[in-house]
Amino acid sequence: MRATVDREVCIGCEFCASTCPKVFTIKMVGEDEKSFPIEGEIPEDVLELALDIETKCPVAAIAIED
Repeated sequence: MRATVDREVCIGCEFCASTCPKVFTIKMVGEDEKSFPIEGEIPEDVLELALDIETKCPVAAIAIED
Protein backbone atom coordinates (compact mmCIF):
# COMPACT_ATOMS: atom_id res chain seq x y z
CA MET A 1 0.00 0.00 0.00
CA ARG A 2 1.10 3.56 -0.71
CA ALA A 3 0.35 6.91 0.90
CA THR A 4 -0.56 10.06 -0.97
CA VAL A 5 -1.12 13.59 0.32
CA ASP A 6 -3.28 16.20 -1.37
CA ARG A 7 -1.06 19.22 -0.80
CA GLU A 8 -3.82 21.59 -1.93
CA VAL A 9 -5.75 20.43 1.14
CA CYS A 10 -2.85 19.80 3.57
CA ILE A 11 -2.49 22.46 6.28
CA GLY A 12 0.96 21.33 7.44
CA CYS A 13 -0.20 20.58 10.99
CA GLU A 14 2.57 17.95 11.30
CA PHE A 15 0.27 15.36 12.92
CA CYS A 16 1.17 12.69 10.37
CA ALA A 17 4.92 13.35 10.41
CA SER A 18 5.15 13.49 14.19
CA THR A 19 3.06 10.34 14.58
CA CYS A 20 4.56 8.25 11.77
CA PRO A 21 7.92 9.63 10.58
CA LYS A 22 8.67 6.39 8.70
CA VAL A 23 5.95 7.36 6.22
CA PHE A 24 5.46 11.14 6.38
CA THR A 25 7.73 14.18 6.48
CA ILE A 26 7.13 17.91 6.37
CA LYS A 27 8.76 20.06 3.70
CA MET A 28 8.49 23.67 2.67
CA VAL A 29 6.40 24.36 -0.43
CA GLY A 30 6.78 28.02 -1.21
CA GLU A 31 6.01 29.73 2.08
CA ASP A 32 3.98 26.85 3.52
CA GLU A 33 4.87 23.56 5.18
CA LYS A 34 3.21 20.51 3.65
CA SER A 35 3.26 16.78 4.29
CA PHE A 36 5.08 14.46 1.90
CA PRO A 37 4.75 10.66 2.03
CA ILE A 38 7.60 8.27 1.36
CA GLU A 39 7.91 6.98 -2.18
CA GLY A 40 7.06 3.33 -2.56
CA GLU A 41 5.33 0.89 -0.29
CA ILE A 42 4.49 1.67 3.32
CA PRO A 43 6.59 -0.59 5.59
CA GLU A 44 4.48 -3.41 7.01
CA ASP A 45 5.43 -2.56 10.60
CA VAL A 46 3.75 0.88 10.36
CA LEU A 47 0.92 0.12 7.92
CA GLU A 48 -1.76 -0.05 10.62
CA LEU A 49 -0.54 3.27 12.06
CA ALA A 50 -0.57 4.90 8.60
CA LEU A 51 -4.15 3.70 8.04
CA ASP A 52 -5.13 5.20 11.39
CA ILE A 53 -3.50 8.52 10.48
CA GLU A 54 -5.46 8.55 7.22
CA THR A 55 -8.71 8.59 9.20
CA LYS A 56 -7.45 11.15 11.73
CA CYS A 57 -6.00 13.76 9.37
CA PRO A 58 -7.92 16.91 10.35
CA VAL A 59 -8.48 17.94 6.73
CA ALA A 60 -8.68 14.48 5.10
CA ALA A 61 -5.63 15.17 2.92
CA ILE A 62 -4.14 11.66 3.28
CA ALA A 63 -5.09 8.59 1.26
CA ILE A 64 -3.69 5.08 1.66
CA GLU A 65 -4.22 2.98 -1.47
CA ASP A 66 -3.07 -0.25 -3.08
